[in-house]
Amino acid sequence: MRLLPEIIDSASEIQEIRRNIHAHPELRFEENRTSDLVAETLSSWGLRCIAALEKLGLSEDSMAT
Repeated sequence: MRLLPEIIDSASEIQEIRRNIHAHPELRFEENRTSDLVAETLSSWGLRCIAALEKLGLSEDSMAT
């Protein structure tokens, strides 16, 4: 499997995010902390979150300029 160099370079950060999420479990449909963490992470990577979907879902606008 070929991975983009950017993903390989971010492996430790991605692993830390995963560990963070699993260290703070949330009930189904109450994943507010997880949703906030994902939105903050996407923003820090320069990706734009369009809107919250159904309260907890996120949409990323990869075509944003």
